[in-house]
Amino acid sequence: MNARATDFASGKGHRDENFPVASWLIAPAHRAPIMAFYRFARAADDIGDHPTATAEDRLAGLAAMRAGLKGEGAAEAEALREVMAAHGIDPVHAHELLDAFEQDVRVSRYADWPGLMAYCRVSAAPVGRFVLDVHGEDRACWPASDALCAALQVINHLQDCGKDYRAIDRVYLPLDLLSANGARVEDLGAASATPELRATIVALAARTQGLLAASAPFASMIRSRRLGMEVAVIQRLAESLVERLLVHDPLRERVHHSKVEAGLLALSAAARRCFAGGPNECRNVSGDRARARPR
Repeated sequence: MNARATDFASGKGHRDENFPVASWLIAPAHRAPIMAFYRFARAADDIGDHPTATAEDRLAGLAAMRAGLKGEGAAEAEALREVMAAHGIDPVHAHELLDAFEQDVRVSRYADWPGLMAYCRVSAAPVGRFVLDVHGEDRACWPASDALCAALQVINHLQDCGKDYRAIDRVYLPLDLLSANGARVEDLGAASATPELRATIVALAARTQGLLAASAPFASMIRSRRLGMEVAVIQRLAESLVERLLVHDPLRERVHHSKVEAGLLALSAAARRCFAGGPNECRNVSGDRARARPR
């Protein structure tokens, strides 16, 4: 099968995501490169998650995306290549995302939390790092960004844990935690969570709160006031969703914000950041300066 990225398309767009993607808060000059990265990521994610395509076809589709980053491949990747060249952005972020989507094809279970965090490092962190590079922000902010991006990824995993299992037989809930709580992978196929599965989801939501605690200073570290407001909005939406996951069953309920709820939370978070003054000195919350891996 010689498929194009459009052959795998889910039809999902940036307005369908759980968190803002290049909202009006982002300066217009930065919005276009971020959207180019989003279109690349969306196309690659659709390939990796396609429910009926074979593993061989999905890997071939992702190979075409990677070839596009070098100038001869998928259109979404070629477009991003031009954007990255024009803005002097390291292509490592795009390549790492493709690493993650290839992993999605090959790996359907995660043994423990460190394994899940290693996956988030390539599936989520590159998004935040790209946005920071577009804005010319200090890379010492990367650890705080990584923590927020990992939290967003785990929230998505928890919200969609039943759907991911039923549709594509993928389980992001660490197997050791499921076992420790007496839960089984097969419990994810039920209409509602067993007490044991609920205990696992609650434990993971609590760990995600730890990630959000690490990312809490992030918005104030950013020099760009508008990007800082966007990050503050995302942080607040994530905190609210984790609080919901602590008390609601994602197998039985849709644990998302309504548009009105999301709008009110966003407005208050953006206003607080807007009037909070300038950024603090950008601190490294993990203790080590982050650097892009050469490729």
